[in-house]
Amino acid sequence: MTIKILAVAFLALALTACESAENTNNGNENKPAATTPATASPAASPVSSPAASTQLKAGDKVKVNLNGSSSDATVVSVDEKGLKVTVKIQGQKEDKTVALSAVTRQ
Repeated sequence: MTIKILAVAFLALALTACESAENTNNGNENKPAATTPATASPAASPVSSPAASTQLKAGDKVKVNLNGSSSDATVVSVDEKGLKVTVKIQGQKEDKTVALSAVTRQ
């Protein structure tokens, strides 16, 4: 009697596993349509990053966002490959290297 109950439970689990696999495949068919807008967003961001790096050069006056506050600074150097900018912040002795995204042109 327990063997029959275990056999029925095993068959029920096997059928459930097969059904969930079919639902997963149907869900994957809808994903390419959902990822189409997502592919448009990354294409837009790399375009803006190189444009910003080519606009900045040594001696440019910029604003730098550090720790939630904005400070006036002067560009010392630009690393286009690493997307980093070395700046001299007014009122500080040392140069700081920050991400290109933290720098805005004045």
